[in-house]
Amino acid sequence: MNETCSSVRVPTLHLEVEPVPTLHLEVEQLVNIVSTSGFLDRSYISIHDDLQESQSTPLRFSIASNTITPKLEPAKVIKEALSKALFYYYPLAGKLVRHADGKLGIKCTYEGVPFLEATCNRSLSSLDYLDANDIEIAKHFGINLPLQDESGNRYPLVFKVTKFICGGFILAVGVYHCVCDGTGVSQFLRAVAELASGKTEPSVKPVWERERLMGTITTNPLQNPMDSAHFAVSPFIPTTDFSHECSKVHSESITRVKMSLMKESVNKKGFTTFEILSAYIWRARARALKLSYDGETVMTTVVGVRPHLLDPLPNGYYGNTIVDAHVLITVRELIERPLVEVVELIRESIKGAIKNDYIRHSMDAMETPKAVKYNCESGATTMVTDWRHLGLLEKVDFGWKEPVNTMPVPSDEYASMGLCSILAPSNLDSSMSGAVRVYSCLPSAAMPNFKEEMKALNA
Repeated sequence: MNETCSSVRVPTLHLEVEPVPTLHLEVEQLVNIVSTSGFLDRSYISIHDDLQESQSTPLRFSIASNTITPKLEPAKVIKEALSKALFYYYPLAGKLVRHADGKLGIKCTYEGVPFLEATCNRSLSSLDYLDANDIEIAKHFGINLPLQDESGNRYPLVFKVTKFICGGFILAVGVYHCVCDGTGVSQFLRAVAELASGKTEPSVKPVWERERLMGTITTNPLQNPMDSAHFAVSPFIPTTDFSHECSKVHSESITRVKMSLMKESVNKKGFTTFEILSAYIWRARARALKLSYDGETVMTTVVGVRPHLLDPLPNGYYGNTIVDAHVLITVRELIERPLVEVVELIRESIKGAIKNDYIRHSMDAMETPKAVKYNCESGATTMVTDWRHLGLLEKVDFGWKEPVNTMPVPSDEYASMGLCSILAPSNLDSSMSGAVRVYSCLPSAAMPNFKEEMKALNA
């Protein structure tokens, strides 16, 4: 078995970007980062990962980083570090394929990871480090190229680095959720950052071992509420006109709501920020979308189960270790019941999702052949994810300074419409200490109402 260090191949390919008013971007070159370790030709991903592929779009996000030396070439440094990192994370340089038995896997090729370089004629500060109210600007720095080759085989990973005249840069990453979850992506980016800052190897060695989370076919799979035939409908849907918002929720507001709900709670126990915001966001979206009262709506929270597995995963495992916790009620119940009761429903669903029986049944349900239809287009589904503890800001330092901001890249897709992400504040905004940001996407006609609902939270 021969193992050699990865290399970089630059094809003769030129890309152009559409002109943006008052914002000039130049794409310099597209390169492929190649890992030549090559001792794995094909690998199955776990069925836990496979479900993520069937129901999700690529995860796209940007990290803004400020540097003190404009002469630095971040793209060159990150490109070289990425090449070294792919020696360890070589499956990320392959292609997503379907095996003959229908299972999803990765074919390890030598074509590498698409890497796009760009420059911008403005400073990061003029864009408020992507922390401004108009987050549509983030689209210009996201992944614009297709995430698949000419044969339709998808790249698991795509990188883009945009350098600004101040020396700062934005790193945009596109990765398919079926390959790894947010924790896995963060582990990989920390490895790239460590190698960029001069280390000879990652501090955490990656572990594949997707067979650990394989389920078995069951005759009694868990019922998924996202199959509901009685979902509520919105007068604003269908549409192709979407808006994106990143609402700021101050720490004082969070504390006030927590204290108020604890007084109303029967057991007088406190609630987490995630539980409270999930309930509030769910109700705010239902009101903004004017969902039909007698229809059903579902809240899905993404729950990490790694600490709760009976068979602990090895350090370095970077596959999906998440399950979905669901609450299904009518819109009337959601809006008319006290908020504390909605929060308690979400809490109980999360507590149930980390039990070993639920985790095992979830994996078995994923393994069992079934035509699952995920209704993301009615507006009745809301999914909340928490990015605050992924370490994308405080643990991904490429050798200059820690990143100052991170956020999802806006996507005008129905699969993204129901997704809301709770984010940490920008590192440069001292007024947001202890606060959070809430990223959301809605039909443009419904967004003004949603913004008013979120504004009321800070009143």
